[in-house]
Formats: sequence, C-alpha cells, structure tokens
Amino acid sequence: MDATNDDTIDLSLMDPVFEKYREQPGAVIPILQAAQGVYGYLPPEVLQLVAGRLGIPLSRVYGVATFYSQFHLTPRGRHVIQQCDGTACHVRGASRIITSMERELGIKAGETTSDLKFTYEVVYCLGSCALAPTAMVDGHIAGRLAPDKMLSLIEKLD
Repeated sequence: MDATNDDTIDLSLMDPVFEKYREQPGAVIPILQAAQGVYGYLPPEVLQLVAGRLGIPLSRVYGVATFYSQFHLTPRGRHVIQQCDGTACHVRGASRIITSMERELGIKAGETTSDLKFTYEVVYCLGSCALAPTAMVDGHIAGRLAPDKMLSLIEKLD
C-alpha cells in the first residue's frame, strides 16, 4: 500500500491499528509492526503519533524501533534482497556476489536504490547453509548462487 504522497504521511491510516490494540496496554511492538505494514517503514511522524496515542515518551518508541532489526526508519525498496555472508556462504563466494550486486544496483549493502525498487542487505545466516551461497529475495530463498545467477534473478523482478 502506498500511504505516502508528495512526502505527506496519511496518519489516518493508523486509526484502525489503534482501534485494534485499544484494549492492550503496552502494545508498542505490534502497533509498530502494523504501522510498518501500512507505510513500509516507520516515518518520524508515525513514531510521534504512536508515542502520543500511547502516552509514552517518543524516546521509548524510538528505542523499540531501533532495537529490533525488523523495524526500518527509512523507506525500503519494493524488492528486498538479503544476501547471506555467514561462514558457509562466505567461504563459497558470497563476497563476490555482494561486490557484483553493489556494482549492478549502484548502492552499498544496507542501502535502497533511489527509485525504491531494491533494498540490498547483507545478513549473517539464513539457515540454508547446505545451499550456500544463499540469498533471500522477497522472502524466498535462492541457493547455490554465483554473481551471474544472482544478477539474473534480480533482472526478472519488475
């Protein structure tokens, strides 16, 4: 869902979220999860709204949002690529894939392309060591990768 338009955040989209968790004190994490589902990330205006509606300091909401890696404070790409660089993947050439992807996308790992098409991240285990090197592309594991195979995968994404 595209909840932003011309850098304006439609905070009314949070009304159903607050209604759902109205009877659950301390529901900061599920509210932030729902907000991220609505906006794709957690804009500052949303963090302020959550703090205000829950009656807690903004610093507490920000602390939760920055503590858990599931939360993102900047816009994410339509396609999220998580490249494993854990031991098995690293030994089998993940660093070559990372270099190739950074060159192809024109960004460093941990960044999002300016057109918001791709977010490229390096993670340190996807739990698929037998398929090393692996990556997760939009929630799907891809294994036995090489730079050319990885580039071929992302070329097929809209």
